[in-house]
Amino acid sequence: MRTLVTGGCGFVGRHLVKRLIKNGHEIVLVDNLFSGNHPENWLEKNELNKIEFINSDVRDFFRTNPLSKQKFGDVFHLSAVIGGRIKIDEDPISVALDLSIDAEFFNWLVKSKPNRVLYTSSSAAYPVSLQAKENQILLKEDMINFDGALGSPDMTYGWSKLTGEYLSKLCAKHYGIHIACVRPFSGYGEDQDMTYPVPAIGMRAVNKEDPLIVWGSGKQSRDFVYIEDCIDAMLLASEKISDGSGVNISSGKLTTFTEIAQNYADIAGYSPSIKPLDDMPEGVFARYGDIEMSSKILGWKPKTNLKDGLKIVFDYLQSTKS
Repeated sequence: MRTLVTGGCGFVGRHLVKRLIKNGHEIVLVDNLFSGNHPENWLEKNELNKIEFINSDVRDFFRTNPLSKQKFGDVFHLSAVIGGRIKIDEDPISVALDLSIDAEFFNWLVKSKPNRVLYTSSSAAYPVSLQAKENQILLKEDMINFDGALGSPDMTYGWSKLTGEYLSKLCAKHYGIHIACVRPFSGYGEDQDMTYPVPAIGMRAVNKEDPLIVWGSGKQSRDFVYIEDCIDAMLLASEKISDGSGVNISSGKLTTFTEIAQNYADIAGYSPSIKPLDDMPEGVFARYGDIEMSSKILGWKPKTNLKDGLKIVFDYLQSTKS
C-alpha cells in the first residue's frame, strides 16, 4: 500500500517525503503549492519516480479524486494554511481555513481507514496564558486536557490544531483509527521560508548586516528543534501512538531571539550591534516544551544542538548567496 502525504511540499513536508522515500515508501503527495515548492525543485530524478504528485487543494482531493478511494498504509496530514508571525496575527481568518481542511480530512479518514495516521498539530495549541512574560511554564502534554478546562491557544492557527487533536481522539475512540498527534515547537532548517526567524536572521548575518535586526523585543524565546530531529520524532510517533494523543517535539530549552542573532554573528565572525524592532510582532513571550513524555514513549531526544544546527543553516544560506 502507498503512503499519503498532504501538504508535502512545505518545509516539514519536503524533509518528511525525502525520508519516507529513503525508507522505501511509494508516496501520493497532495499540495496546491500555495506556499509549497514543486517536487521537481527538491527531489532527484530517482526520487521523483517514487511519488505521484497531485497539484490540488487537499479538500478537492478528498472529495473527488479517484486516488483518494484507494487503501493507504500510512497517512501523514500536514496540509494547513500557515506562515510567519505576521500571517498568524494579521490574517487570522485566512488561517482559519485550516478548520475546513481538517473537517474534510477527518471525514475522509473514518471512511478510508488507513493503517496508521499522523496528525501534525502544533505547540500553538497550548494555552497562551502559560507563555507570558510573568508566567513562563514548561509545557507538558497533559496541559491540554479535553476532559477539563481548556485555555485559549495561539490565534486561529492554535484553535485549528487544538480542534484537530480533539477530532483525532474521537477517531481513535469511536472509529478504531490508529492515529497519533505531534506538537512540534520551533522547527528550523536550511531550506525554511524567509518569513521564519531562523533563516531570516541567518541571512542578515550572512550579509554581515550591522545592526543585526531581530523582530520584537528580542527577549522573546522559543524551543528550537532541528528539522531532521523533528522527522525522527514524527515517524516514531506514527509507529508508537495509536489513541490520538499528542506528544511534544521539543528540546526543553529556551533561547531568545537575541541569542539566535548572537550565535549567527559568532558563526559569521563579526561583532554587530543587535537591534530589536519593537514595532514588529513577536508572538507569545516564552514557549518551550517538556521532553519527558517523548523520551519515555518514543525513545526520542533531539540529536542536533542549536549551535550545530544554526551552522548548518548558515552554511546553506551562504551557499545560496554565492
